[in-house]
Amino acid sequence: MPMSDDLFEGTPASSGDYDSSSIEVLEGLEPVRRRPGMYIGGTDDRALHHLAAEVLDNAMDEAVAGHASRIEVSLEEGNRLSIADNGRGIPVDEHPKFPGKSTLEVILSTLHSGGKFSGKAYATSGGLHGVGVSVVNALSSDTRVEVARDRKLYAQSFSKGETSGKLEELGPTPNRRGTTVSFTPDTEIFGDRQFKPHRLFKLARSKAYLFAGVEIRWKCAESLTSEDVPSEAVFKFPGGLADHLAEQVGARECVTAQPFTGTQEFPDEQGRVEWAIAWPLYSDGSTSWYCNTVPTPDGGTHEQGVRAALTKGLRAFGELTSTKKAKDISADDVMTGAEVMLSVFIRDPQFQSQTKDRLTSPEAARLVENAVRDHFDHFLTDNMERGKALLGEVMERMDERLRRKQEREIKRKTATSAKKLRLPGKLTDCSGETDAETELFIVEGDSAGGSAKQARNRKTQAILPIRGKILNVASASADKIRANAEIADLGLALGCGTRKDCDPENLRYDRIIIMTDADVDGAHIATLLMTFFFQEMTEIVRKGHLFLAQPPLYRLTAGKESRYAADDAHRAELEATVFKGKKVEVGRFKGLGEMNPSQLRETTMSPETRSLVRITLPAEFEDRAAVKELVDQLMGRNPEHRFNFIQNRAGEVDRDLIDA
Repeated sequence: MPMSDDLFEGTPASSGDYDSSSIEVLEGLEPVRRRPGMYIGGTDDRALHHLAAEVLDNAMDEAVAGHASRIEVSLEEGNRLSIADNGRGIPVDEHPKFPGKSTLEVILSTLHSGGKFSGKAYATSGGLHGVGVSVVNALSSDTRVEVARDRKLYAQSFSKGETSGKLEELGPTPNRRGTTVSFTPDTEIFGDRQFKPHRLFKLARSKAYLFAGVEIRWKCAESLTSEDVPSEAVFKFPGGLADHLAEQVGARECVTAQPFTGTQEFPDEQGRVEWAIAWPLYSDGSTSWYCNTVPTPDGGTHEQGVRAALTKGLRAFGELTSTKKAKDISADDVMTGAEVMLSVFIRDPQFQSQTKDRLTSPEAARLVENAVRDHFDHFLTDNMERGKALLGEVMERMDERLRRKQEREIKRKTATSAKKLRLPGKLTDCSGETDAETELFIVEGDSAGGSAKQARNRKTQAILPIRGKILNVASASADKIRANAEIADLGLALGCGTRKDCDPENLRYDRIIIMTDADVDGAHIATLLMTFFFQEMTEIVRKGHLFLAQPPLYRLTAGKESRYAADDAHRAELEATVFKGKKVEVGRFKGLGEMNPSQLRETTMSPETRSLVRITLPAEFEDRAAVKELVDQLMGRNPEHRFNFIQNRAGEVDRDLIDA
């Protein structure tokens, strides 16, 4: 067929707009200034104070490594902060890979540079990615670093990540050593936001609790002081977390006269753990989690470890004292109302994001559980009356939890019987004839559904298979949502209604668990399901009923020993420890349907051996209108909104990792 000449007339608009000149290459610290949210989670107050935490973490790493005993934190007028330590001092000699540049300049002006990658300079550290102090430098209008090293004083200044001059040698300083970093956050990035003295004062004090061998001196300009913030203070706590707990509990009466405190080294020099726990009467309690002195407010695998240790310890004590009902104690029964402080020091920790809000290192759960469990057993049995008092208090919470559950179960059965509730034909329901919590697993496809039905506990676990990717409710009309068969089946199975009619009290299960393949398609299906719950059943999410299953990616076998790895990092850790020096056969699971029922039960469905991720709403999305706006941004028709949200909020996803 002859081609028409008009096919070649003109040039498409897009081709002229997109060529090699359209591709930007960001050098030095420019990526940080362009996208600060990717490095510090945003440009709000929390992100501003994260700059202070990054510099203070470096000073604390020197102290924990045994090279510094004193840190000074000084807040001056003009939003300027200085943090000094008496450690080794940043090296100032020429860096071998950057001729003509001092190591100090390389560290301050280059991403992913630092002394914490190989483990030679620091056994455990809070700064891991080599981006901390360079990010602070990039986002500050004026940064000055002074280094006292080898009895000489050096200094170098920077502005917005760029060097303002060469390294200066200021002369001899025989009585000084260490590093001082002074910086002023850039108003182009943070606007008129100012450091909050009370927040920095609290941060400095908490760091002193986390390492008994350090003294932290606080100074603050007189114009910035208040009743809660003095101009000068010295923090040194020989008792560590035990001192912190005593201050937190104060004069409140507790279930046990003595709190449960202690510290334990991990085997093979893998680090250590310190804990301090009390059970005040009539208290809501609180939790504080730390890794390598860095706060991890969202908990993580170290939290899993201590929850498991306390729960298993009390169950064992119940068996020892012939208290048969103690076998039903859950981790929430033990933790509710408790004041819990846990600090771990481990090599090469893995965090969920650059802001380090959650620890994800798989080995931390095992190390912490083993270390804490032995001490907790002694705490309970050394004083039997103390152990019985704590067991009795926890069992009261357990009885209350089971009573509420029984009321819900009666309500569920009554509603089903009275209304002759029509359930979807493909739902394989649980019998519910037990005091244990009931669960609904939503799985994709008949293959995974069949395996899950064989792997489940028939009394407590129900299975609902869905076919393919369900409707994206964020971009669908109300009529289309109502007409969708998969969504209709979900609504029938859950029985709690949708939108303004959604009532968590009518939910037929305690937990809704999304269980999809560990691949891109599985992640997409899980995202569509979460979108459905966020928009149609917001209260279910708010009340903490929604979870994600965590199936493994790999099965490692050497001889008769087999282990499962959650991801590539976990696989590498197992190969370097459990299977070190052995010939390992590695199998990768392409989907849940490839697992036989026993494997699926062991890795993903059994409460004894699995891990779940609880899906929650970020604090700023507590009202329904904000939730709708969030869903529209993430899953709506406008891709630009989605792109902007990901760019600006990548470090702020709030998911509550729990042991189950």
